[in-house]
Amino acid sequence: MVLTLDKKKKIIGTFQAHKKDTGSSEVQIALLTEKVKELTKHLKAHAKDFHSRQGLFKIVGNRRRLLNYLKKAHPRKYSTLIKQLKIRK
Repeated sequence: MVLTLDKKKKIIGTFQAHKKDTGSSEVQIALLTEKVKELTKHLKAHAKDFHSRQGLFKIVGNRRRLLNYLKKAHPRKYSTLIKQLKIRK
């Protein structure tokens, strides 16, 4: 359920704004999205794992707050990010 270092580096490399960017909203949202995907797979196999479910809800809430901020501050970045991550339809 933890993201491997290689996977994190790949995600950061894809969404970073400049070479040393590791904490921008886009990068954080992409990392949280990957965690959501991993936890969703885990919960499909382990339906009664309520502690992981609670963690998933916290991650989704955090991602939602970051997406709301990005939508208000940078609408163009928001729209391109949700298309890249395939979050909304």
